[in-house]
Amino acid sequence: MIVTDVKIEVYQWQRTKPIRNGRYVYPTDGLNVIKIETDEGITGIGLCGGVMGDNGEIVSSILQHMKQYVIGQDPFNNEKIWDEMWQPKLVGRRGITTRVISGIDIAIWDIKGKVANRPLYKLLGGFTDKSPVYVAGGYYEEGKGLDDLAQEMIESLQTGANAIKMKIGGAPIREDVERIRVVREAVGPDVKLMVDANCAYKYYEAIDIARKMEPYDIFWFEEPINPDDYAGHKLISSSTSIPIATGENEYTRYGFRDLIENRCVAILQPDALIMGGVTEFMKVAALAQAHDLTIAPHGNQDVHVHLVSAIPNGLTVEYYRGSTNPMWGKMFKHTLQVDDGHVSPPDRPGIGIELNHEALAAYRII
Repeated sequence: MIVTDVKIEVYQWQRTKPIRNGRYVYPTDGLNVIKIETDEGITGIGLCGGVMGDNGEIVSSILQHMKQYVIGQDPFNNEKIWDEMWQPKLVGRRGITTRVISGIDIAIWDIKGKVANRPLYKLLGGFTDKSPVYVAGGYYEEGKGLDDLAQEMIESLQTGANAIKMKIGGAPIREDVERIRVVREAVGPDVKLMVDANCAYKYYEAIDIARKMEPYDIFWFEEPINPDDYAGHKLISSSTSIPIATGENEYTRYGFRDLIENRCVAILQPDALIMGGVTEFMKVAALAQAHDLTIAPHGNQDVHVHLVSAIPNGLTVEYYRGSTNPMWGKMFKHTLQVDDGHVSPPDRPGIGIELNHEALAAYRII
């Protein structure tokens, strides 16, 4: 078997209302799909993270460059392909090029699963057939008050989850602490509540709000500061009883090595769609396991349910529903369902993603 072609499809759609986290406004959402075709008629589907709109043309150009390292290769040689694509002197060290590498690598692993006729999580280790899940949301929106926020969190729990996440960092500290109080009172003491600042604070501000949040039993405090401020993460971690989590903006095993060696955080959040794909994710998971650290990936549930279920140190899967993505339940022919606080990877070969082309067609931009 050899790879015969590599293609990209970029989709984008408007949200009914723009949503905002601590620093950024998101009026649109989308899907970035990389397809790898083979001479045996098997096509791998990969997803590329965090690249939409105007960046689509850049991604397409990067993919054209990467094709030379993929076409003609045996997809079972994923380590060789990854190593040839990732040339940090030229491309790949961080940013959009590594995100494209991620999508290619995920598609390659999808092919491997389809050839083996096994779901990806089985191919990678098959530690469990279900993993804990939390529902992400709690964004800032125009006109959204405290009652609306509380109702959203309650509705997230009605999916079958028993853990939720909300945004902070986009309002004054006292206001955000009040938002947290309202949510905690609305969901009760038995629900795990995470908060996510999306790098909104300076380290001393993060320490301040962490101490003010402690009475509300916060399960983790995510991305309090800029990802490269390793010393700041360590200062925050040593100043609060709340576990600090980060990693969605970290790249490759080298970035996570530095987080781990400096004991910056308690929970690592690699995103396979961003940091290097399945190949690199599994190396980070092993490195974390050697340091008794857990993995709670950021982002797409359809890919990460396999990765968390494959490893012994998988903590939880992030899950997005219709409140954050208007195409939830429409993009793919199968929608991952929450059951009693857990999600299970599909038994379909590979990742198990089947695009709903009929629903997506109107939103394709590349």
